[in-house]
Amino acid sequence: MAKQVRKPDVVVVSDFHLATHACKATEIHKYLKSILPKKLILNGDIIDAWRFSRNYFPKPHLKVVRQLIKMMEKGTEVVYVTGNHDEFLRELGNTTIGKLRIVDQITLNLNNRKTLIFHGDLIDNVIHKAKWLAKFGAAAYGLVTLFNKLINLLLKTLRVNNIILFKWLKELFGNSHKENSKFETKLAKLAYDKDVDTIICGHTHIAVDKVLLYNNRLIRYINTGDWVENFTAAEFENGNWTLCNYAEIFKAVEANDTEPEDFVLPSKKELYAALLNQLAFNN
Repeated sequence: MAKQVRKPDVVVVSDFHLATHACKATEIHKYLKSILPKKLILNGDIIDAWRFSRNYFPKPHLKVVRQLIKMMEKGTEVVYVTGNHDEFLRELGNTTIGKLRIVDQITLNLNNRKTLIFHGDLIDNVIHKAKWLAKFGAAAYGLVTLFNKLINLLLKTLRVNNIILFKWLKELFGNSHKENSKFETKLAKLAYDKDVDTIICGHTHIAVDKVLLYNNRLIRYINTGDWVENFTAAEFENGNWTLCNYAEIFKAVEANDTEPEDFVLPSKKELYAALLNQLAFNN
C-alpha cells in the first residue's frame, strides 16, 4: 500500500550538498517523495560547486534532481535561494526557469506575519574575510567523510549502526558559543531592520528553533540544519512553522542502501547545462 503524501503549505530545506560524498541523497529523495507542498524553498548549498571539481554525481544524487522536477510537474512552486557553495547561481539574479525561481532571499507573508528566508552566509565573517579558510574546511570535511564511509563499511560487517563522524567530532570538541551568539545577534538585527517576525536560514548545519530578543522585540529564529549530518526541515502548516527532525526515521536508510554510487558525469559545465535544461523544459 502506497504511503500517503503529506501536503504542507511551505517546506524549507537547506544544505543538501549534492555532488559530495557527505550528501545523504537517499534520505533526501525519500523525504521529498513523502511531501508535495505548495511551495518548496531550497535554502542554499543544494549543489556543492566548491567540491564539484571531482566530477562526482552518483545516481542517488541525480534521483534527487529528478524528484524536484516531478514535484514541479505536480504543481509545487520551487524557490532556489542561493548559498555560498552554489554561489555561481547568484550571477542569474532574480530568474525564473520554467517552474523554478532563483533568488538570493525571499520574504513570505503568512497569516499576516512576515518570514525572511535566506541561506545565512551573507552575515558570516569567515566567508567574506577568509574564504580560503572556509574552502579548506570544506576539503577537510570531504576527507573526513570518505574516512567515515570506510568506518561504516566496517561497522556494517559487525552489524553495528552507522555513525556520522564529523557530527561526533563537533559534539566532542564543542561549538563556539561566542561565534553562535554573534551570528544570532546579526540575524536578530537583520530581522528587526527588515521588520519581519520570523527569520529562517541554513548554512551552519545546526538545527535551531528559538526566540531571539532584539531592541525589546521578540523574533523567532529557525535554522533548517542540513541533510549531511542531520535530517531536518522547516514546515509551515495549519498557520504555524515547525522544525521537523527526521533523524530517527532515516537513521537506518544509509545502512540498508545497496545502490552503487557509480554515476560520474564528465564535467561541471555539462552538468549545470543539463540541470538547467531539464528544469526549463520538463514542465
